[in-house]
Amino acid sequence: MKRYVSMALAFMLMAGTINAQHVNLGVKGGLNLYNIQNDNGAEYDSKAGFHLGLLGHIHLSKNFAIQPELVYSQQGAKYTTSGAETKIDLGYINIPVMFQYMFDNGFRIQAGPQLGIMVNAESETNNVETELNDNLAAIDFALGAGLGWIHTPSGFGVDARYNFGLTNINENSSFKSSNRGFQLGVFYQFKHK
Repeated sequence: MKRYVSMALAFMLMAGTINAQHVNLGVKGGLNLYNIQNDNGAEYDSKAGFHLGLLGHIHLSKNFAIQPELVYSQQGAKYTTSGAETKIDLGYINIPVMFQYMFDNGFRIQAGPQLGIMVNAESETNNVETELNDNLAAIDFALGAGLGWIHTPSGFGVDARYNFGLTNINENSSFKSSNRGFQLGVFYQFKHK
Protein backbone atom coordinates (compact mmCIF):
# COMPACT_ATOMS: atom_id res chain seq x y z
CA MET A 1 0.00 0.00 0.00
CA LYS A 2 2.89 2.36 0.73
CA ARG A 3 4.02 1.87 -2.87
CA TYR A 4 0.64 3.08 -4.19
CA VAL A 5 0.67 6.12 -1.92
CA SER A 6 4.23 6.95 -3.03
CA MET A 7 3.27 6.60 -6.69
CA ALA A 8 0.23 8.84 -6.24
CA LEU A 9 2.21 11.54 -4.45
CA ALA A 10 4.96 11.38 -7.08
CA PHE A 11 2.34 11.80 -9.81
CA MET A 12 0.84 14.84 -8.09
CA LEU A 13 4.29 16.41 -7.75
CA MET A 14 5.10 15.71 -11.41
CA ALA A 15 1.78 17.17 -12.48
CA GLY A 16 2.90 20.48 -10.99
CA THR A 17 5.95 20.56 -13.24
CA ILE A 18 3.94 20.32 -16.46
CA ASN A 19 4.47 23.27 -18.78
CA ALA A 20 1.38 25.12 -17.64
CA GLN A 21 0.15 28.67 -18.05
CA HIS A 22 -0.73 28.81 -14.36
CA VAL A 23 -1.55 26.61 -11.38
CA ASN A 24 -4.21 27.20 -8.72
CA LEU A 25 -4.47 25.38 -5.41
CA GLY A 26 -7.79 24.99 -3.70
CA VAL A 27 -10.03 23.24 -1.21
CA LYS A 28 -13.23 21.28 -1.81
CA GLY A 29 -15.94 19.48 0.10
CA GLY A 30 -19.49 18.29 -0.12
CA LEU A 31 -22.06 15.51 -0.06
CA ASN A 32 -21.54 11.89 -1.15
CA LEU A 33 -24.31 9.46 -2.07
CA TYR A 34 -22.62 6.07 -2.46
CA ASN A 35 -23.73 2.49 -2.97
CA ILE A 36 -22.13 -0.92 -3.52
CA GLN A 37 -22.98 -2.77 -6.73
CA ASN A 38 -23.03 -6.59 -6.37
CA ASP A 39 -23.01 -9.10 -9.23
CA ASN A 40 -25.00 -11.71 -7.25
CA GLY A 41 -28.25 -9.74 -7.46
CA ALA A 42 -28.13 -8.39 -3.89
CA GLU A 43 -29.33 -4.80 -3.89
CA TYR A 44 -28.22 -2.26 -1.31
CA ASP A 45 -29.54 1.21 -0.55
CA SER A 46 -27.41 4.30 -1.02
CA LYS A 47 -25.68 5.81 1.99
CA ALA A 48 -24.98 9.51 2.51
CA GLY A 49 -21.56 10.76 3.55
CA PHE A 50 -19.17 13.61 2.85
CA HIS A 51 -15.91 14.35 1.04
CA LEU A 52 -13.28 16.92 1.96
CA GLY A 53 -9.87 17.68 0.51
CA LEU A 54 -7.41 19.63 -1.62
CA LEU A 55 -7.11 20.24 -5.35
CA GLY A 56 -4.56 21.55 -7.81
CA HIS A 57 -5.97 23.11 -10.99
CA ILE A 58 -3.31 23.20 -13.73
CA HIS A 59 -4.06 25.05 -16.97
CA LEU A 60 -2.53 23.31 -19.97
CA SER A 61 -4.04 25.79 -22.44
CA LYS A 62 -6.88 28.32 -22.54
CA ASN A 63 -9.56 25.60 -22.54
CA PHE A 64 -7.84 22.49 -21.16
CA ALA A 65 -6.72 21.71 -17.61
CA ILE A 66 -5.74 18.80 -15.42
CA GLN A 67 -6.95 18.70 -11.83
CA PRO A 68 -5.31 16.26 -9.37
CA GLU A 69 -7.04 16.04 -5.99
CA LEU A 70 -6.41 14.50 -2.57
CA VAL A 71 -9.77 13.87 -0.87
CA TYR A 72 -11.08 11.95 2.15
CA SER A 73 -14.37 10.30 1.16
CA GLN A 74 -17.05 8.56 3.25
CA GLN A 75 -18.56 5.76 1.18
CA GLY A 76 -20.48 2.51 1.68
CA ALA A 77 -24.08 1.33 1.57
CA LYS A 78 -26.89 0.00 3.75
CA TYR A 79 -29.40 -2.84 3.57
CA THR A 80 -32.14 -4.40 5.69
CA THR A 81 -32.43 -8.12 6.47
CA SER A 82 -35.20 -9.54 8.72
CA GLY A 83 -36.00 -6.03 9.96
CA ALA A 84 -32.40 -5.24 11.00
CA GLU A 85 -30.58 -2.48 9.12
CA THR A 86 -26.89 -2.96 8.38
CA LYS A 87 -24.70 0.02 7.51
CA ILE A 88 -21.42 -0.53 5.70
CA ASP A 89 -19.11 2.41 6.43
CA LEU A 90 -16.07 2.73 4.16
CA GLY A 91 -13.51 5.53 4.32
CA TYR A 92 -11.09 6.22 1.47
CA ILE A 93 -8.33 8.63 0.63
CA ASN A 94 -9.17 9.21 -3.02
CA ILE A 95 -6.75 10.65 -5.57
CA PRO A 96 -8.69 11.56 -8.72
CA VAL A 97 -6.94 13.14 -11.70
CA MET A 98 -9.59 14.93 -13.74
CA PHE A 99 -9.02 16.13 -17.30
CA GLN A 100 -11.17 19.20 -17.89
CA TYR A 101 -12.47 21.15 -20.85
CA MET A 102 -13.26 24.69 -19.70
CA PHE A 103 -15.83 26.89 -21.43
CA ASP A 104 -15.47 30.68 -21.42
CA ASN A 105 -18.56 31.09 -19.18
CA GLY A 106 -17.03 29.18 -16.21
CA PHE A 107 -18.55 25.77 -16.97
CA ARG A 108 -16.31 22.69 -17.12
CA ILE A 109 -16.77 19.10 -18.21
CA GLN A 110 -14.39 16.60 -16.66
CA ALA A 111 -13.42 12.94 -16.64
CA GLY A 112 -10.51 10.89 -15.39
CA PRO A 113 -9.17 8.02 -13.27
CA GLN A 114 -9.24 7.78 -9.50
CA LEU A 115 -7.08 5.79 -7.08
CA GLY A 116 -8.72 5.04 -3.72
CA ILE A 117 -6.83 3.89 -0.63
CA MET A 118 -9.08 2.38 2.04
CA VAL A 119 -8.43 3.79 5.52
CA ASN A 120 -11.34 2.22 7.41
CA ALA A 121 -14.10 -0.33 6.83
CA GLU A 122 -16.76 -1.53 9.23
CA SER A 123 -20.35 -2.65 9.33
CA GLU A 124 -22.92 -1.92 12.04
CA THR A 125 -26.03 -3.96 12.80
CA ASN A 126 -28.14 -3.33 15.94
CA ASN A 127 -25.35 -1.12 17.37
CA VAL A 128 -22.79 -3.95 16.99
CA GLU A 129 -19.77 -2.95 14.91
CA THR A 130 -17.66 -5.40 12.88
CA GLU A 131 -14.31 -4.56 11.27
CA LEU A 132 -14.22 -5.37 7.54
CA ASN A 133 -10.64 -4.36 6.63
CA ASP A 134 -9.46 -7.96 6.17
CA ASN A 135 -12.35 -8.78 3.81
CA LEU A 136 -12.08 -5.81 1.46
CA ALA A 137 -9.48 -4.66 -1.05
CA ALA A 138 -7.16 -1.94 0.22
CA ILE A 139 -6.95 -0.29 -3.21
CA ASP A 140 -9.89 0.79 -5.37
CA PHE A 141 -9.61 2.07 -8.95
CA ALA A 142 -12.47 4.09 -10.44
CA LEU A 143 -13.41 6.36 -13.31
CA GLY A 144 -15.06 9.70 -12.61
CA ALA A 145 -17.02 12.05 -14.86
CA GLY A 146 -18.94 15.20 -14.18
CA LEU A 147 -19.60 18.91 -14.54
CA GLY A 148 -18.42 21.98 -12.71
CA TRP A 149 -18.83 25.73 -12.70
CA ILE A 150 -16.64 28.45 -11.24
CA HIS A 151 -17.45 32.09 -10.54
CA THR A 152 -14.23 33.41 -12.02
CA PRO A 153 -13.90 36.69 -10.07
CA SER A 154 -14.29 35.01 -6.66
CA GLY A 155 -12.74 31.56 -7.21
CA PHE A 156 -15.80 29.80 -5.73
CA GLY A 157 -17.44 27.00 -7.66
CA VAL A 158 -19.69 23.92 -7.60
CA ASP A 159 -18.90 20.42 -8.78
CA ALA A 160 -21.04 17.33 -9.56
CA ARG A 161 -19.41 13.99 -10.30
CA TYR A 162 -20.24 10.29 -10.68
CA ASN A 163 -17.58 7.74 -9.71
CA PHE A 164 -17.75 4.26 -11.25
CA GLY A 165 -15.67 1.69 -9.35
CA LEU A 166 -13.66 -0.78 -11.45
CA THR A 167 -12.15 -2.87 -8.64
CA ASN A 168 -13.76 -5.89 -7.00
CA ILE A 169 -13.56 -4.69 -3.39
CA ASN A 170 -14.97 -7.98 -2.03
CA GLU A 171 -11.85 -10.14 -1.60
CA ASN A 172 -13.21 -13.10 0.39
CA SER A 173 -16.47 -13.94 -1.38
CA SER A 174 -17.51 -15.69 -4.57
CA PHE A 175 -19.37 -12.59 -5.83
CA LYS A 176 -17.95 -9.27 -6.95
CA SER A 177 -18.75 -5.90 -5.41
CA SER A 178 -17.75 -2.41 -6.53
CA ASN A 179 -18.21 1.16 -5.34
CA ARG A 180 -20.56 3.52 -7.15
CA GLY A 181 -21.31 7.06 -6.09
CA PHE A 182 -22.45 10.61 -6.76
CA GLN A 183 -20.66 13.62 -5.33
CA LEU A 184 -22.02 17.15 -5.11
CA GLY A 185 -19.73 19.75 -3.67
CA VAL A 186 -18.32 23.23 -3.54
CA PHE A 187 -14.73 24.36 -4.02
CA TYR A 188 -12.56 27.42 -3.72
CA GLN A 189 -9.44 28.10 -5.80
CA PHE A 190 -6.94 30.46 -4.19
CA LYS A 191 -5.79 33.36 -6.41
CA HIS A 192 -7.95 32.14 -9.29
CA LYS A 193 -7.16 33.77 -12.65
